[in-house]
Amino acid sequence: MNDSLELDTSGPVLIVGGYGTVGAALTRLAAPDWPLLLTGRNPDRGSHLTGGKVPGQQQNVTVQKWDLSQPEPFTAKVRAVISAVNDPDDRVLRAAVRAGIPYVDVTRWTSRVTRAVTQATLLRPTAPVLLSSGWMGGVTNIVAAALAQDAGGGDTIDVAIRYDINDQAGVDSVDFMDRLGLDFEVRKGGQAAVVRPLTDARWVDVAGHRTKVARLDTPEQFTLPLTIGAGSVATRIGFSSNTSTTALLAARAVGLFRWGSGERWASLRRSLLYSPGPGGTAHLRIDVKGPAGTRTAVISDPQGQAHLTALGGFLGLRTVLEEGARAGVSFPESAPDPASRLAELESHGVTILRS
Repeated sequence: MNDSLELDTSGPVLIVGGYGTVGAALTRLAAPDWPLLLTGRNPDRGSHLTGGKVPGQQQNVTVQKWDLSQPEPFTAKVRAVISAVNDPDDRVLRAAVRAGIPYVDVTRWTSRVTRAVTQATLLRPTAPVLLSSGWMGGVTNIVAAALAQDAGGGDTIDVAIRYDINDQAGVDSVDFMDRLGLDFEVRKGGQAAVVRPLTDARWVDVAGHRTKVARLDTPEQFTLPLTIGAGSVATRIGFSSNTSTTALLAARAVGLFRWGSGERWASLRRSLLYSPGPGGTAHLRIDVKGPAGTRTAVISDPQGQAHLTALGGFLGLRTVLEEGARAGVSFPESAPDPASRLAELESHGVTILRS
């Protein structure tokens, strides 16, 4: 592709997918701080975010077409880039890194994170490249790292997600969840182990709700052992409706996500995974066991998972645009003081109960 991005330190922040479910939430968070350029394949869908209609802004948001599935090149001068859509060919990543533009990504699953690390490293970035695709835009990574500091290390990290079936969800969440037929590798006791999705189920109290959760492939299970030396990391997910969780586990038990992985069964699979509602509360619990004992945090965002993911991206933008930010690839938990990020999350209405 012949996309041409150019660094302009006084220009807008480019949000690729800036009017989607997560992108719109990110736009509302970022507009008070920077001028914004939103892109996507259907620019008219982002018109409600322009023309001073974002709270507190006057004519600070513009929209242009950039269809990543089409060969037409895209050109813009921007101060930073954040991708809120899947970028299967690393098109956005490559354009930003080659131009020396600070870059954040919040939408990759694990195998694409590993590829992005390789791609960005080979391009020898001269600006920060923050791969913030852990659960909820890297919020899980940040909180886990803060707990590990308090526990004297992260020997064992367990993440339990309570997915509100009434919550809003973007279409990219289908692609992420549609990988439930693929085994994945994690670290267990410091050793590599292969896990089958939706196995190793257990009941966990998440924000006062007894929730059945089972294994899910997420990027923090790949990055936390590398960045903070975690010996074991396990992320599990369950729905706010135990009936829905039971149905999902039953579908796994009969092999739906393996024999039904093709397009023929896509509508059936996605009916189990993707039924966005009018809005709900995002809940997750993180337990970190280290030499100083076990530390726990329960995170709740009444504005839902899209808002919490957007907050992760917003913190990522703040990180890569900080004066003195280091060039090269990093992850959210790489911040020297992850505990300071917790107060920032709370200032945006997120509750973090630590024990």
